[in-house]
Amino acid sequence: MIRITELKLNLDKALDEAMELANLRKLVCFTYDITDKDILVLSLHKKAIDARQKTHVFFVYSIDLQLTNETAFLSKGYKFTNLVSESSYDEIPSGNLNLKHRPVIIGFGPSGMFAALVLARRGYKPIVLERGSDVDSRTKKVKHFFATGKYSDNASILFGEGGAGTYSDGKLTTMINDLRCRYVLDELVKAGGDKEILYINKPHVGTDKLRIIVKNIRQEIMSLGGEVFFNTKVTDFIIEDNILKGVIVSNDKKIDTDICLLGIGHNARDTFAMLHENKVSIAQKPFSIGLRIEHPQRLINEAQYGRFAAYPNLGPADYKLNYHSPNGRNAYTFCMCPGGYVVCSSSEENGVVTNGMSESRRDNVNANSALLVNVDPSDFGSIHPLAGIEFQREFERKAFLLGGRKYNAPIQMVGDFLNDRTSNRLGVVKPSYKPGVKFAKMTDLLPKYITDTLKEAIIDFDHKLKGFALPDAILTGVETRSSSPVRILRNDDHLSNIEGLYPMGEGAGYAGGIMSSAVDGIKTAEKVISKYASL
Repeated sequence: MIRITELKLNLDKALDEAMELANLRKLVCFTYDITDKDILVLSLHKKAIDARQKTHVFFVYSIDLQLTNETAFLSKGYKFTNLVSESSYDEIPSGNLNLKHRPVIIGFGPSGMFAALVLARRGYKPIVLERGSDVDSRTKKVKHFFATGKYSDNASILFGEGGAGTYSDGKLTTMINDLRCRYVLDELVKAGGDKEILYINKPHVGTDKLRIIVKNIRQEIMSLGGEVFFNTKVTDFIIEDNILKGVIVSNDKKIDTDICLLGIGHNARDTFAMLHENKVSIAQKPFSIGLRIEHPQRLINEAQYGRFAAYPNLGPADYKLNYHSPNGRNAYTFCMCPGGYVVCSSSEENGVVTNGMSESRRDNVNANSALLVNVDPSDFGSIHPLAGIEFQREFERKAFLLGGRKYNAPIQMVGDFLNDRTSNRLGVVKPSYKPGVKFAKMTDLLPKYITDTLKEAIIDFDHKLKGFALPDAILTGVETRSSSPVRILRNDDHLSNIEGLYPMGEGAGYAGGIMSSAVDGIKTAEKVISKYASL
């Protein structure tokens, strides 16, 4: 087929999908001197918003065409056109070694879910062990926690079907360029996601859609002979002579297995400790800490789109900002949630952790984003492999105390933060964090090298995005779980120093987000497939 890039439509030419496709056909015919009858197929490959000039905001497209005479079209040498062939994810051949037992997957987040899906489709009948609940039970427990502030290990939004990503914005952006990304997107659409995630420049799913998608993928895995067990925590490994022999789950039940794919996410701190006790090789890893910042979504729309902000087909605007301080630290925004909410993501008692989430419509009045500063092992104060976890825990416990010990979060208005004052009132921005909030000074929560860098960054970002330093904007603490504080070491075959144990995904330190975690899960499943025959 032929791919044409740099096609542009004004916003009023793309108010809905039918109008958009019709006007793209007209534009192609006019630009390239062909007739509508010459077009056999026209499909969207990429769609993005160009808002670099606020006086003229428009959509820019890459499209794929099938024409009656593609050779004649290409011979004219038009700019922005080239011949492309369809590329797809190819299954790899199975190995010859026989498995004595079914493969076990720990964790049913993106890496575990897609590893299980690939293995199930190839006949390996995986057993999935997830410490949290199924998505329906999980939703009820989370709502109860938000309403009451009564913490339970079983009510954390970090554990359960779909992993932490289920209660997030569901962003599918990634820096990796891999054919498996398209495979993941296709599967998400088949399981209930909107088809626009196949081509939109910054795809997202939303918590409401993810709750449906993860359940549908689980049902397919089970229909192919796989099993998924919820509320089943792995408490120990059976290892003999550095070879995995099985796992022990919370009811002291032993499950024999030759191989275990470890997709635990980066919040399973007790599991990290258990792995360390079993002499699994773990190393410290840099990550970032900081706060959540909330603005009126309307302000972000106007800052990004100018007079075009009211166009409904643009949707809520987002942003991504970076700052390098003279002190050597980097500050940046992360996991920006247009029209979203700030939520409690604690995974332990007596600690407060913030995160952002949104529904697919992204229609809340506030925008929020993590506002982070990098930290590295030199900040942890110890060479212990799990020192980064203790570093996180210190600030989460401070946030719990400053918030009033009921999982309320400490907040401060941006204007007061910049002027080192305690806030005593709310302005135009009402905090969305649940269960609740309490005024505090962020300088009492975070070390000076973090707060100083954040202050510099907020002022710098205000020059890049008008209104970012809005005095009434809300800072909520604390954000500590941007990425894993550890890396579970593995070789090129994805094996740890324990034969049969395959670390994967974000928790193991090899991904960052839903898409890259899912891809790493697929790659790890492929390592198993290439070595072993199916059952």
